[in-house]
Amino acid sequence: MRVPDDRLLITVAPTGAETAKADCPQLPTTLEEQVATAVECQAAGAAMIHLHIRDDEHRPTLELARLKDAVDGIREATELVVQLSTGGSVHDPLDARLKVLDAEPDSCSLTMGTTNFGDDVFLNPWPFVCELYQLSQERGVVPEFELFDLGQVHALHRLLDKYGLPAGGKVHCDLVMGVPGGMNGTADSLVAAVAALPDVTTSWSATGIGRSTLAVALAALSKGGHLRVGMEDVLTLSRGVPVESNRQLVERVVELGRIVQRTPMTPAECRELLGTSTAVPAGTVGD
Repeated sequence: MRVPDDRLLITVAPTGAETAKADCPQLPTTLEEQVATAVECQAAGAAMIHLHIRDDEHRPTLELARLKDAVDGIREATELVVQLSTGGSVHDPLDARLKVLDAEPDSCSLTMGTTNFGDDVFLNPWPFVCELYQLSQERGVVPEFELFDLGQVHALHRLLDKYGLPAGGKVHCDLVMGVPGGMNGTADSLVAAVAALPDVTTSWSATGIGRSTLAVALAALSKGGHLRVGMEDVLTLSRGVPVESNRQLVERVVELGRIVQRTPMTPAECRELLGTSTAVPAGTVGD
């Protein structure tokens, strides 16, 4: 099945690891809240969910049992493609981040380099990137390559040249834009990043952080890309107007997509786009 060109992949990132529940009570942090959010967002038009999880005190955690519960709970309640973050929080150790794949998600995020992340550092040294990528190939978990700057786009070329294609044979990237320390959330930055993507890239999406959300969404749609939205990335609909639910953010980009004649992708189409329906140990670039 070939996914029609007019389809729009909408990924929802409902929680993240940075915002405190006390500061944003509507943030979905419990398993029940995340499953309910997943159900709402699939109904609104999302096809994939990008998950961070929290403990009983609403703090970020990579506890394997909780990761498995989240994957299983969302699979039972929805058809969404389940993607786990391997970034966790900026404080999580590298070995714990590798073990995220033990929860057997459909997909995982794979950030292609270290990034200044506001006042913190999001650490992704090259040996860790290579180890995580090879592990994803062995497990048949499809990575989404998260790219925070043009240097990370170049690193993706290096990775694919050395280790070949991902499980499933597709290369899907997400341009994360507007993070203090990463590339600007502007149309100019997006155009430059898309132009530098490897030739074997089969699909890409973009994420605008904070006030760059709409600018990035519009630029991505104009270039034929896909979108990630959610309360991990933005907490206001406009100046002084807080987001009440992730569903609102999904509905907003569904409407933007409608204006440019893009139809929300179904979860089944998302699996075809990413190769999760045929995820097998990877071959090499050019096979």
